[in-house]
Amino acid sequence: MKFVLEATDAQSQARCGRIMTDHGEIQTPIFMPVGTVGSVKGVYHRDLTDDIGAQIILGNTYHLYLRPGLDTLYKAGGLHRFEHWDRPILTDSGGFQVFSLTAIRKLTEEGCTFASHIDGSRHTFTPENNVDTQRIIGADIVMALDECCPGDADRSYAARSLKLTQGWLERFARRFDETEPLYDYSQTMFPIIQGCVYPELRRQAVEHALSLDNDNRGGYAIGGLAVGEPTETMYEMLEVVHPLLPREKPRYLMGVGTPANLLEAIARGVDMFDCVMPTRNGRNGMLFTWNGIMNMRNKKWEQDFSELDPAGCSFVDHYYSKAYLRHLFIAGEMFAAMIASQHNLAFYLDLVRQARAHILKGDFSAWKEVTVKQLSNRL
Repeated sequence: MKFVLEATDAQSQARCGRIMTDHGEIQTPIFMPVGTVGSVKGVYHRDLTDDIGAQIILGNTYHLYLRPGLDTLYKAGGLHRFEHWDRPILTDSGGFQVFSLTAIRKLTEEGCTFASHIDGSRHTFTPENNVDTQRIIGADIVMALDECCPGDADRSYAARSLKLTQGWLERFARRFDETEPLYDYSQTMFPIIQGCVYPELRRQAVEHALSLDNDNRGGYAIGGLAVGEPTETMYEMLEVVHPLLPREKPRYLMGVGTPANLLEAIARGVDMFDCVMPTRNGRNGMLFTWNGIMNMRNKKWEQDFSELDPAGCSFVDHYYSKAYLRHLFIAGEMFAAMIASQHNLAFYLDLVRQARAHILKGDFSAWKEVTVKQLSNRL
């Protein structure tokens, strides 16, 4: 994987560039739709490419390991071939999913033992077998195994958690460097910078990750944010790590967030994002637009036969009306979730495209200040 930095903003830390992988090029800043179990919920791959403009999507190691399982994925030739996606894929190590299983998991220096949410069977992720698992899945970009520390953890817990993550990272990196991809394309890994809300721990995490840097480290992920801490604290942690991370490698903020979060994080030097919010909130009737947020269950749309979103860039925005989408939600039709998910993903990809354009133009900061206010309106 290669990263080329193309432009920076004079009034902020915003930047844009290009990531080159064997499955294609990614223009940054970029939002990556979440395809947890091998699909982005409710969206055809054709529409992901031709309408939404997705350049890279995610898969999740925890979920794919459990179902369909590694034997099926290996025989299929990896996740790209299994789901028929010929653009880049990034896989999370499963650390966040294990974090959410607090009541049914056990963490040790050796690894993490957990009970499947499907059938209760017991499994263990170690740094070594997590590398092997992600080799079989075959993502272009893989994440190191980590513990996702709760955002409200005290410093003592956060320090212990970071020490555990650092030990796992050393072993994960060693295993990754000792093994080769299983398929006919290359893979790269991202260490994950943890440290909760404590600046000195975040700095320690960056220093430790950089001590393991080599050509196999394609970039750096920033984890453990948007997990319960105040939004302003999340921004503060980005400001802590930004000047410490290599300028020549992309930064990925994991699991974030609202449209305003994306723009504020871009202003703090972040290049890559993922979040379930566009599809999850879409399934519940929330649409993000350039003018603000729409609740499609609201009675005000009942007889509004105007376009769903005149400023939208997806065909659904101009093909369907607000009244029709509201009707589908009230009637409980699955088509409602599909239309809303497609709209929201198209909006998120348009948002980062516009951010990139304004970075290149040189007026990102001024544009961002106006746009963030608009995005937060309730329509």
